[in-house]
Amino acid sequence: MDINFATKQKAIIITRMTIRTIMIVWVLVFSGGSQAAENTDALPSPPPPENIGAGQIILKTLPSPVQNLLQYALNQDGVSYRKGGTSPEVGFDCSGFVRYVFDHIEGVTLPHSAHALSQIGNRIKVTELLPGDLVFFRFMRNTISHVGIYLGNDQFIHASSTRTGSVMVSNLTDSYWAKHFTLARRLDMPAEQVSNISESLPASASLRLESESRSLTNN
Repeated sequence: MDINFATKQKAIIITRMTIRTIMIVWVLVFSGGSQAAENTDALPSPPPPENIGAGQIILKTLPSPVQNLLQYALNQDGVSYRKGGTSPEVGFDCSGFVRYVFDHIEGVTLPHSAHALSQIGNRIKVTELLPGDLVFFRFMRNTISHVGIYLGNDQFIHASSTRTGSVMVSNLTDSYWAKHFTLARRLDMPAEQVSNISESLPASASLRLESESRSLTNN
């Protein structure tokens, strides 16, 4: 047999095998990629964490005046705590923070004292709390010594203390705040606006508030 002919035949066979192998690999890769894409598209999107955006969802459903009030309060989140402070430039104490927010949004001048604030407006039950209401706390002494603005969904914003050091959002059902919660008050607000706020809140938020109210002291 001619050696050159045999060599050529062998080369042709190897070339054909190589081409066939490449085609098989290409088909497998292409079909596998397409199948993977189809499977990915078919998978449901993972559910968002339950605690993300809950406050913002409630905030967007509120009437504009209350929404503006709470958004302005939230804009002060992180401002440093300072005893006697009444502005973001120098810092806030609890009543100074409430006073600042209501003065800039509602145009009302409130007293710079948690105890004095607890004497104005209408006293309400914890189950009647609506965003924009004031929540009060009593600690070592018999007098009211702390105040915050209720946000909804059991949350309130306040200039906390020298220990935490800033304006922050806390939860009424946390054991510390539940233990010291004393009363809630609503500053004068048109009845129609109160009704609009109640209707705009998700039912789940209202039900949760009522279920958790047993852990709060409402003197």
